[in-house]
Amino acid sequence: MFPLNSNLNRREVLKLLVAGSAALSLPDVAQAKRAPDLAKNVLFLIADDLNFWVNCLGGHEGVQTPHIDRLAGRGMLFRNAHCAAPVCNPARTAILTGLRPSTTGVYLNTQNFRSVVPDCVTLPMHFRAHGYHVAGAGKVFHIPDPRSWPEYWPSRADTTPIDPQPVDRSPGVTAIDHELRFGPLDCKPEQMGDVLVARWAAEKLKQPQKRPFFFAAGFRKPHLPWFVPREYFDLYPLEKITLPKVNERDLDDVPSLGRHWALTRDHHRKIVETHEWKRAVQAYLASITFVDAQIGTVLDALDAGPHKDNTIVVLCTDHGWHLGPKLHWQKCTLWEEATRVPLIVIAPGITQPGQECARPVNSNDLYPTLIELCGLAERPGLEGVSLAPLLRDPAAGRERPALTNYRRGNYAVRDEHWRYIRYNDGTEELYDKDRDALEWSNLASDSKFADIKKQLGKWIPAHHAPDAPHQKVPEDRWEKSENEV
Repeated sequence: MFPLNSNLNRREVLKLLVAGSAALSLPDVAQAKRAPDLAKNVLFLIADDLNFWVNCLGGHEGVQTPHIDRLAGRGMLFRNAHCAAPVCNPARTAILTGLRPSTTGVYLNTQNFRSVVPDCVTLPMHFRAHGYHVAGAGKVFHIPDPRSWPEYWPSRADTTPIDPQPVDRSPGVTAIDHELRFGPLDCKPEQMGDVLVARWAAEKLKQPQKRPFFFAAGFRKPHLPWFVPREYFDLYPLEKITLPKVNERDLDDVPSLGRHWALTRDHHRKIVETHEWKRAVQAYLASITFVDAQIGTVLDALDAGPHKDNTIVVLCTDHGWHLGPKLHWQKCTLWEEATRVPLIVIAPGITQPGQECARPVNSNDLYPTLIELCGLAERPGLEGVSLAPLLRDPAAGRERPALTNYRRGNYAVRDEHWRYIRYNDGTEELYDKDRDALEWSNLASDSKFADIKKQLGKWIPAHHAPDAPHQKVPEDRWEKSENEV
């Protein structure tokens, strides 16, 4: 494991990773250190752009997430979990490779980790090397990685089924711009890609498996556009929608780079001036409940199948999402709305029903966690820290805070009491989360907090990898469709 303040350059890191990959390539599955009393199967569920607006986290008033709540009631709910990066591709790359953006240089959606770590052994590859039946469906990686999957639905290169889209003149459809679009769909559920992904996973879980398995299902919602069947919108009448609390002067004490990120798309002004705020919140909530229903389909199949009692279940998301706080409507910031994520782990024989943990953790801690829980050989070079001690005892000590990296040289450090942000120009933010949960008062300029900034700042990496090469990525095919309804 590389320390957070490591001075290794990327070439040195890659040498270590290649050496680790060569060691793992040995097909001697007997080398895996399995503990017979631990669950050996893994069901890995990941949503897209799902923030902490789920009921079991206190979420947003009135949000309906019965199946996520059911999952949390069975195992460990991490109440202070954060993404490695507030962007889809680098966040998922960090989870699935175990490497931070500051190591790979994968900071944006157009950068493929294979261009800088071509022999990297990803999480599913590690399980496959230990004899597991590995298969996936939907959006797990952002840029498909065929090498990671011997089996994938719809295919290893075309991973995400297309959703139907409404025509612009459809009743209730709003288009603030080409990105921020939302409204109800009048379509059959089986036309939705996430429904098909859930059904794929359900069929897998119903079948007896001859080998231990690692199955991954990636759900596209609640990513934009917020188009889901009308029945989910009907659960949230506009007159009952509560808007997030927003301070219109919130950016006054924020450094220029943070203000720039918040205001680039100007979505908040557009939403407010067009009086679409309630409808946008309604659409996001509807999309959350829609994906919750798909998670329910998968859980029902697990419960009804032969693998319920020996399957580790993980539910995570790539990053959070703003719907007005900090005058922002997107991800791509280092504030709580963009970094905090739902994270639930059920490990039969280890976790207890209804456990909660307040320790700060990162979603890229999942790679070392899962291989430890399954008794697999350790992976050299992983930069996360196993959550297994916290799964056994949620009050166990944990020195390391959560770290989020957005673009090169910009970081947020989150412990149990503070959020510290340092931008690549040296400007800073500091928030006392106990007294200022909404992060309205930047304390960074107050000298009495200098020691706190110093303590948190030591976790920021000393080396920031240069940007990985950018590649031409096909337009998000799952956001557009000729199948209009």
